[in-house]
Amino acid sequence: MRINKYYIPALLSPLMLVGCADWDEWTYDVEKPQTISQYEYLNDYAPLKENLDRNAHPNFKVGGALSVSDFNEKGALYRLAAHNFDEVVAGNAMKMASCVDDQGTMDFGNVSTFVRTAEETNLTVFGHTLAWHEQQPVKWLDKLLKDKELDIDPNQKIEREVKTQSFAGLSKFPFFVMGYEPQIIDGVLTSNCPDWHQYFVIDGLSGLEEGQSYKVTAMIRASKEHTLNVQFGNWGNLTEAKMKIGTEWKETSVEFICPPVTSGFSVFQPGAFDGTIEIQWVKVSKLETPAMEVETEVKHHTYTDGPFPYYQMGCAPDVIDGAIHFIPTGDWSQFFCLPGGENPLSPGEYVVYVEIKSSKAGSIKLTVQNGWGGTAENFTGSVALKEGWTTSSFRMKLEQGGNYDMILKPETFDAILDLKSITINKLVKMNSIPLTPEEKKDTLVWAMNKWVSGMMHATEGKVVAWDLINEAISGGGNVNGFYALQSAQTANPDEVANKFFWQDYFGAEEYGPIVEKAARDAFAAVEGANPSDLKLFINDYNLESDWDGNKKLKSLVYWIGVWEKKGQELGWNTKIDGIGSQMHISYYENPQIQESKKNAIVNMLKLMSETGKLVRISELDMGYIDADGKTLTAKQIEALPLEERIAKEKAMAEYYQWIIQKYFEIVPAAQQYGITQWCITDAPAESGWRKGEPVGLWNLNYQRKPAYAGFANGLMGK
Repeated sequence: MRINKYYIPALLSPLMLVGCADWDEWTYDVEKPQTISQYEYLNDYAPLKENLDRNAHPNFKVGGALSVSDFNEKGALYRLAAHNFDEVVAGNAMKMASCVDDQGTMDFGNVSTFVRTAEETNLTVFGHTLAWHEQQPVKWLDKLLKDKELDIDPNQKIEREVKTQSFAGLSKFPFFVMGYEPQIIDGVLTSNCPDWHQYFVIDGLSGLEEGQSYKVTAMIRASKEHTLNVQFGNWGNLTEAKMKIGTEWKETSVEFICPPVTSGFSVFQPGAFDGTIEIQWVKVSKLETPAMEVETEVKHHTYTDGPFPYYQMGCAPDVIDGAIHFIPTGDWSQFFCLPGGENPLSPGEYVVYVEIKSSKAGSIKLTVQNGWGGTAENFTGSVALKEGWTTSSFRMKLEQGGNYDMILKPETFDAILDLKSITINKLVKMNSIPLTPEEKKDTLVWAMNKWVSGMMHATEGKVVAWDLINEAISGGGNVNGFYALQSAQTANPDEVANKFFWQDYFGAEEYGPIVEKAARDAFAAVEGANPSDLKLFINDYNLESDWDGNKKLKSLVYWIGVWEKKGQELGWNTKIDGIGSQMHISYYENPQIQESKKNAIVNMLKLMSETGKLVRISELDMGYIDADGKTLTAKQIEALPLEERIAKEKAMAEYYQWIIQKYFEIVPAAQQYGITQWCITDAPAESGWRKGEPVGLWNLNYQRKPAYAGFANGLMGK
């Protein structure tokens, strides 16, 4: 047996990598396993950042991403980062939801410690990220946008029309006669009786509510001043009030507290008045405390030219020019205009809109009924008509809900009618009113400025490079031939509740300028900060996409141009300094796929360089996909026969080296910001990110991998 005496290599010793210790005194005799001998070359590499030619790449930063808690605890990852990187990036701790709670309270304690600890270790911090639609304090932001409360005077009342009875177009008194029958003269109800008399002025009231205030209003005059008695309710429960009328046409009203009835009428009692009373119309209104009402359309019905399409009830007008064309025959008439069956109506309050043309002014009825039995719920509204086209409306309250038929009842009204459409909107009452789009935008501009200002002050001007906006481009849609921005309207509905799309409120063109201005204003306000030091990046993934010819990157460049132009128009001199590419890639054993991926990376670097902006590979990590298209885990690779394992690790190492070399070859030195390794170590099996994949330069025991050598060789320009 051959015995060698040697030091424990860096591959097996975390201590060598993460700090000074007396490991170099630790030697003993042992047989060197073949596995160790295959990786001894990794000991010869200097810490990662020391492999860079600083003269050729003076501004380039070797970056690493890690957990802020791990870094602040100054454990293994902290020491690893201190030895190997120029710059560190927080995985999550500098995102908004990590610093702002559901009440809007901001806590930057971890961030401040992170920045100061990095400074003590001669590391810079790259800020990730100021604006994003993920990991936002959604509950707080939604609270900011909630409806504003109405400032309501409880003594103020507003009128909601229940029903109007017009006598225009009528030739005969339309109600039950109680001993005396008024005349209808030229569309005016006219009464003149020397004996005590009374008569209905409106009937068929429904949806009345006990204890609520109602008003009966009449357009009325008399031959001499008089005070008549007005009754309201039904024969089981009536309430009364006095109405004083004069000799000129005037709207005159009386108010009631509704007795315990749900339907009813109003009766005028002139008594023994020995003069003439004339009435054009009578209206009943409900008096309510002001409240915002929102209408939501539930039905909109139009008509197709041809024969009458519904069941005929003795009247079947044709449909001409998209309208039911009714010509009076002198007979009493009614016809279906919206049969039930589709989209049943639920209980609640509704507004019915009738788009109709009439050859003369007047009124007709529209009955809404649920069934045809004695228990059927019926509501009849009055459709006020003028000569020509009009959209008449009335409100109704449905108690039962169901498949309601709608029946238009011209009855004996002698006008030609053209019914164009019927629309039913449901009413939702609120004691608040939604913010306008402009109010929402202004509110969120304030919130964005508050958040960014808090972050800039917490970092004390020591973080001079930031992801201004993260992952804004959707990868779909079409805006002038480019992808649209991410939006709640195009996002997965199951995920929208956990996201907050600032761009939907700021507007696509102003999203960039608003956030950029917030960042520059906040940074300039930090004592000791030099505004010219601040560098702002737009960061996104799939910019190296080969399936669409790098269209996402082209779209990102387009939107940067849109934002900078819009910022100039707003007088803000918006400037985006750089582009960050998240390269969460894989090495493919399939040579055709691998070549396609490499070509797209080259094209990406060229397109980024052509912008003249700083170029940053912001989140580089690499997995492995075998010839069958299967993603391999680190454990699966480690379990392979040694020769096969080494071949796969070498392929990944060479891919790292190639990427960095292409970066240096294509990107001018003045535009080289740097490359950040997103996964320092391989992903644990329970990780939420690339679970178990061989994505690190070190394994989970902090041992260098061949990928480390590939990265280092790339930095050296080998």
